[in-house]
Amino acid sequence: MAFPLLFLLFLSIPFSESKLSVDYYTKTCPDFDSIMRETVTTKQINSPTTAAGTLRLFFHDCMVDGCDASVLISTNSFNKAERDADINLSLPGDAFDLVVRAKTALELSCPGIVSCADILAQATRDLITMVGGPFYKVRLGRKDGFESKALRVNGQVPQANMSVNQLIKVFAAKGFSAQEMVALTGAHTIGFSHCKEFSHRIFNYSKTSPSDPEMYPKYAEALRKTCSNYLKDPGMSAFNDIMTPSKFDNMYYQNLQRGLALLATDHALSKHPRTKPFVDLYASNQTKFFEDFSHAMEKLSVFGIKTGRKGEVRHKCDAFNTLKA
Repeated sequence: MAFPLLFLLFLSIPFSESKLSVDYYTKTCPDFDSIMRETVTTKQINSPTTAAGTLRLFFHDCMVDGCDASVLISTNSFNKAERDADINLSLPGDAFDLVVRAKTALELSCPGIVSCADILAQATRDLITMVGGPFYKVRLGRKDGFESKALRVNGQVPQANMSVNQLIKVFAAKGFSAQEMVALTGAHTIGFSHCKEFSHRIFNYSKTSPSDPEMYPKYAEALRKTCSNYLKDPGMSAFNDIMTPSKFDNMYYQNLQRGLALLATDHALSKHPRTKPFVDLYASNQTKFFEDFSHAMEKLSVFGIKTGRKGEVRHKCDAFNTLKA
């Protein structure tokens, strides 16, 4: 009775996901992998913050109505797009630039074939492995979405002032467990945050303490110096992982245990009963972190994807092929 079982397993896979495959472009764009690798490598070497920026861009895209490259769309006189929502204004230019460079190269090799959504998904994986993170399979065949509205962003992307329970709800709404949330948050092992995101932890925290007493004192002191002028210069920032900021590893979780969490939400993960066990697990076992992060990223990368007539392959990643109001 193996056939009925296999048939039921097939039916359990969403139809849109069943259209994806790792070798989707083998015949239609045979140089896809090599073009992506070359573009990603060149960009990362010239701009070392590209990996963290692209990972963040991909996450912000997927969390709002799926991985459909809607975050890449530019605002026009008819529509305020996702990238201009308040929480997306700090998305790094290097990540957008990487997608544009890859799209330009691919259009020269195989015009009208590769979607911007696939470019972003593949670039994210390639960059993670390039900075020491795990390799995971990226199934391809996504189409680019037809909609991008700033109003859709609020409440769908985690924010630095959310409680752990609120964060869990945001991820649960997308079908992710608390453990998967903690694994994905390990992306903070690379990249940085702007001072305004954690200023309340290091300046005038309370009447008895200038900084959060849960934060390692010398770390808080160093952050106050780094962010001393952040009100006049909003671009000031600090690394999320002060120990190994450019290496994808499990040091982020170890930092949480030592009072070296930058964001209040990160610190809260190490204290909350629903998330602390996973922080402790990943802090002590990098192999397990890599394994769970890979599975969570594979799951995230197919969330809310568009296939067939539900999407398109954009000519330019920042604009719909047909003007949308």
